[in-house]
Amino acid sequence: MSELSVNHLLGIKQVSQEDIHLILETAENFKEVINRPIKKVPSLRDFTIANLFFENSTRTRLSFELAEKRLSADVINFSAASSSVKKGETLIDTVNNILSMKVDMVVMRHPNPGASVFLSNHVNASIVNAGDGAHEHPTQALLDAFSIKEKLGSLEGKKVVIVGDILHSRVALSNIFCLRKLGAVVKVCGPETLLPKHIKSLGVDVENNLDKALKWCDVANMLRVQNERMSTRYFPSTREYVAQYGLDKERLNRLDKEIVIMHPGPINRGVEISSDIADSQHAIILDQVQNGVAVRMSVLYLLASKLKHYNRN
Repeated sequence: MSELSVNHLLGIKQVSQEDIHLILETAENFKEVINRPIKKVPSLRDFTIANLFFENSTRTRLSFELAEKRLSADVINFSAASSSVKKGETLIDTVNNILSMKVDMVVMRHPNPGASVFLSNHVNASIVNAGDGAHEHPTQALLDAFSIKEKLGSLEGKKVVIVGDILHSRVALSNIFCLRKLGAVVKVCGPETLLPKHIKSLGVDVENNLDKALKWCDVANMLRVQNERMSTRYFPSTREYVAQYGLDKERLNRLDKEIVIMHPGPINRGVEISSDIADSQHAIILDQVQNGVAVRMSVLYLLASKLKHYNRN
């Protein structure tokens, strides 16, 4: 298979196992490119990509922008905070105004779940979902899968536990879809109040005890507690949360094996993960950041190839 089955990357739920394999294989080639002395290729020289961020972002926005520039695309950066959205302009009007400038692809982060799907039905451009509310974050899941594969050789049969605020996490949902499509076994671990009611219907097991979850897993993906999405208290105190679900050296030393530690960032050091773990050889957090550029290059390149093919026909 050399072409994606989809015209947009809206979520992992919408892509096939073959699509994921193609994206990860293509990302391997781009990782080799970005480690060369000259890190640029002319693959998207004729393409213009608009980055629309209606929600704050540092790593994802910079990662996409760098991926686009490494592919030689023309880039437009849009920030809702300084735009006509503040004057009441609708999402479709905003995007159509940008598309009238002959933009081929839109990378969008939006606080509302389903915003990228809505947009894909109303505009004539390829849409990449860079995170929609607490729904999905597909490129994060793909770079996480790529990072595990790079470290462990394969995802088939690997045991991955996702720890923390599952309820508010788009990273958790996309990771569950992606990991299961690639043959991994997934558990979630966190306080009952931070687990969605129907989480087991996604084919994952629940473990409320972090020590048991760590003994079971090959990989632990530690999620940030998303206080900005909480309108009420979900646990008694931060100290209580750290005692139950924080990963530190003492907890890790109790294991009789080595596990891989991941974190999608930003890290609340001393809460979900201690500094000595975040900076240890067990953690592949900075590998995830580097792999994010290669994976996003892969996604943009494959969608652009589909667009070229579509336009020729």
